[in-house]
Amino acid sequence: MTDETQLSQDMRNRARAISESGSLDAAVEAGAIDTIVDVTLSEALVLGLLHQGVSKYLAIFGHGSTDLGEVLRVYEEEGVTRTFNCRNEVAMAHAATALAWQYGETPAVVTSIGPGALQAMAGSLAAASNGVGVYHIYGDETTGGEGYNMQQIPKEQQGLFGRLTALMWQSYTLHTPAALREALRRGTLCVHHPYRSGPFYLMLPLNTQPQMTSVNLATLPSRMTMPPMVSADDAALTTAVDQIRIAQRIVIKAGGGTRGHDGALRLLAEACGGAVVLSPGSTGVLPDDHPQNMHVGGSKGSISGNHAMENAELLIAIGTRAVCQADCSGVGYPNARAVININGDLADLMHYANTTALAGDIGAVIARLMDAAEIAGGFNLPDKQAWLSACAQQKEAWSQFKAERYDGPPIDDDVWQRPVLGQPAAIKLVSDFAKANDAAKFFDAGDVQANGFQIVEDERTGDTFTETGASYMGFAVSALLASAMAETPRYGIAFTGDGSFMMNPQILIDGVEHGVNGMIVIFDNRRMAAITGLQQAQYANGFKTNDRVAVDYVALASAVGGVKAVFGGTTREEFQNALAEARTHEGLSVVHVPVYFGDDPLGGMGAYGSWNVGNWVEDVQARYTKQNI
Repeated sequence: MTDETQLSQDMRNRARAISESGSLDAAVEAGAIDTIVDVTLSEALVLGLLHQGVSKYLAIFGHGSTDLGEVLRVYEEEGVTRTFNCRNEVAMAHAATALAWQYGETPAVVTSIGPGALQAMAGSLAAASNGVGVYHIYGDETTGGEGYNMQQIPKEQQGLFGRLTALMWQSYTLHTPAALREALRRGTLCVHHPYRSGPFYLMLPLNTQPQMTSVNLATLPSRMTMPPMVSADDAALTTAVDQIRIAQRIVIKAGGGTRGHDGALRLLAEACGGAVVLSPGSTGVLPDDHPQNMHVGGSKGSISGNHAMENAELLIAIGTRAVCQADCSGVGYPNARAVININGDLADLMHYANTTALAGDIGAVIARLMDAAEIAGGFNLPDKQAWLSACAQQKEAWSQFKAERYDGPPIDDDVWQRPVLGQPAAIKLVSDFAKANDAAKFFDAGDVQANGFQIVEDERTGDTFTETGASYMGFAVSALLASAMAETPRYGIAFTGDGSFMMNPQILIDGVEHGVNGMIVIFDNRRMAAITGLQQAQYANGFKTNDRVAVDYVALASAVGGVKAVFGGTTREEFQNALAEARTHEGLSVVHVPVYFGDDPLGGMGAYGSWNVGNWVEDVQARYTKQNI
């Protein structure tokens, strides 16, 4: 055998031993693999990620990843890893984010530097904005300096892609194989951080990938796990209990960090008499019909959610990073005098003035807070009943407002030249259909997303994923690919506008290639309606946010073999029949439904808060200086 062939055979033997033993650790323990192995950096990286539970790769291979690709080929043939080839780096990054977000499986994205890495990094903004940990591996320029490498940034400076990715989140360049252990240690600290996880970018230079190195498998960094942590100081807990006992009007803002802490949140809300206001990403943490659930609040918000925010005297902020739309660019709590903030991230913890900071794991902090309240004789709940009654009236007003839009007839539309469904009515029909079929819902950016988080009626965490952190157009349709990679897949429905769908239509091909079983519903109003509406609200005119091009999405989707495409019709009955027909397809289906855009108030859900954009800036910033928090 040549040296190259022997290296390949040794690699295959290791992969086979891992597969037969059930895991890398089991193979080492059984002696099927030596504890210290001589391997290429590429294989060492695959072994190191495998030790952290990473066995799934989403890849668009290029000249910068052929060596890593060869390792993945062998390891997949032996049943140790799986690689999913994709057609667009942005969509690939979204699918990886969804796999980690929805299913808790950490994947790795693979591409080369240059346009591919720039696109993958752009897509990773969704992971960074929503606190989702994903590995990104980019084949980088060589370290020898023999001349420009194709697709590197053509500038006489070192490590530019590593510096570029470090601006987005955390990054490390494997400049030498010996750096692997430190890279993986930093990687798991970032990707598996308990409170502020995000993407970790591994730069893998072309010339270091095939270099041989000795690796002690027993010392490879394991996946970081941390027990729930909470401050040992009782003084802040005592202060918080006193503040809650005294306050009569309390609002609890449940941010995206409350996902998965449903029980703890409900326990605190019921004990302290707080009106719970959701962020777009936290629907379901309190059941929709719970009397203290005031629905979403913020720049889009709801009648009831924004009422609670505007009139509360004490804010209990939990797991929220105070995004501009969630707290109306800082002016969402004009009557709040103090804040109790529960968060594991210190920067978010101290965002507001006059804050009593309760640092640590949300569930653990709430448990200690409840214990402290019991010692103090409770939170003085009777004093909060008048407040909860007033909030309940606003929730009823919001329910009536929604019902008018759900039950209204189709509306005459200038573009479609016929009556079509209002977008709230259409979204509600799909939302109800998803609940009846136990389907996960994914919302794309834009008007569909903005109306969607006002409409969904979830009873638990994990039924809706709305990427409001970055509001990345094309996220929802790309996210469906995660179900084809997951160990326990769930049927998903992507709610997308015509503009968002065309950002990542290659899901039609990737979805069929990898066996997605899910549905895309395209709500088509032939415009970027969220921005048109904003332009009209601020300047009384829309500008360059629509088009005159009619697209037959049924014909477009049907051109891809394996996709079932259905026209959604213009009435409730036609639309419901189309959804039912699409659901019978074992694979990827598409439903195209025209929806109304115009001045008729029944065609939208409205907005109820403030936002520091456009010609509203002067007013919002003037009010911000007057806030007490």
